[in-house]
Amino acid sequence: MRYLPLTDNDRQAMLATIGAKSIDDLFVDVPAIAQLDGPIHGLPGHASELAVERHMSALARKNLAAGEAPFFLGCGAYKHHVPASVDHLIQRGEYLTAYTPYQPEIAQGTLQMLFEFQTQVARLLGTDVANASMYDGSTACWEAIGMARRVTKRAKAILSTGLHPHYVSVAKTMAKFTGDVLETGTPSLSADTDIADLIGRIDNDTSCVVVQYPDILGRIADLSDLAAACHAKKALLIAVVTEPVALGAIKSPGEMDADIVVGEGQSIGVGLQFGGPYVGLFGCKEKYVRQMPGRLCGETLDADGRRGFVLTLSTREQHIRREKATSNICTNSGLCALAFSIHMTLLGEAGLRALAETNHAGAVAAAERLVQVPGVELVNDAFFNEFTLKLPVEARPVVRTLADRGILAGVSLGRLYPGEGDLANGLVVAVTETTTMEDVETFASALQEVLA
Repeated sequence: MRYLPLTDNDRQAMLATIGAKSIDDLFVDVPAIAQLDGPIHGLPGHASELAVERHMSALARKNLAAGEAPFFLGCGAYKHHVPASVDHLIQRGEYLTAYTPYQPEIAQGTLQMLFEFQTQVARLLGTDVANASMYDGSTACWEAIGMARRVTKRAKAILSTGLHPHYVSVAKTMAKFTGDVLETGTPSLSADTDIADLIGRIDNDTSCVVVQYPDILGRIADLSDLAAACHAKKALLIAVVTEPVALGAIKSPGEMDADIVVGEGQSIGVGLQFGGPYVGLFGCKEKYVRQMPGRLCGETLDADGRRGFVLTLSTREQHIRREKATSNICTNSGLCALAFSIHMTLLGEAGLRALAETNHAGAVAAAERLVQVPGVELVNDAFFNEFTLKLPVEARPVVRTLADRGILAGVSLGRLYPGEGDLANGLVVAVTETTTMEDVETFASALQEVLA
């Protein structure tokens, strides 16, 4: 028997109370293109459990798994090797069901893990403090913009053209409800970043400048001058890192005086897993800590002088008066944060630097081979493990053709920026420690055939 506790009269009473004429009124903010006009295509309306299992398995077999093909996808989600010990440890019962430690005296293990996670993230990002994680990189980016508004009492954010367009989209969605003005644009298919342009646009109304490091095309810029320009106008610099492994090789944003550093931690400890769940990283200067969203775990001593861990700062609306809250984020990505922390602990500083060196060396070798394909040009003059190629033709059909051949060749900029001129010919290629030179050669040979 289906569990339908509400009668039609119940529904009508509830709608009347909130001033809605129908249930459809509750979805007016969802774009029509994203709404279903009927049952999900391809799924049976009613079937036995066995039949559903077989049907879903058949659908799953249509996927091409990342580990079964030469894999060069990136743009914010990266295929790294995660040691088997990470998965083994996070599935222990005391971790797998862990949620918010409302009773810290019986959640010492969870609190200690989060404390260690915060320490690792703060050192990685180069910030004074870091919180106990966010949902993912894109929501962490928006939370940083909101935090800048609270700190500066201004509501105009300048977003670099090199910021991931999905992060921009999330920020635009949230800004509809806060009144923040977001100045955005699209990148140019060149080696030059927009740092100089950003510096020239900062004024007395600017709350923050948001820049990705490395950016969506894989370009790396020194952020020091941009930070100085922001501070001269009493604005904040927000740096976004989508590939944290890069910080094992290049200077951290915090070292270049960024005020808030956020990012996506998926690369460390967390698999691709169809886009989530992931783990958002968030760090800032200590003077802004009370405006930081999320939670902060601290270390203390109990009455007997024994080391213990406590929930030190929590500015979310579940814990304090709603009007005083910095964010409505109601949890952290606890299990993913644990996976991040275990993997980072296994690596250590020396291991992270070695991993970064391997990634960069592989990317350099791949770029050198791919530009040997007639008509292919390398856009970047500096990169970590991700770079952009300019093809002689539109990249999207090339990517689809190579996918049909079992090669996941990268992310076409035309997919991220539809209708944006020469960006259609751009192809972003990512290389990690899981990429072999055989993979690169397979990619290069197939690309040459497709472009011939």
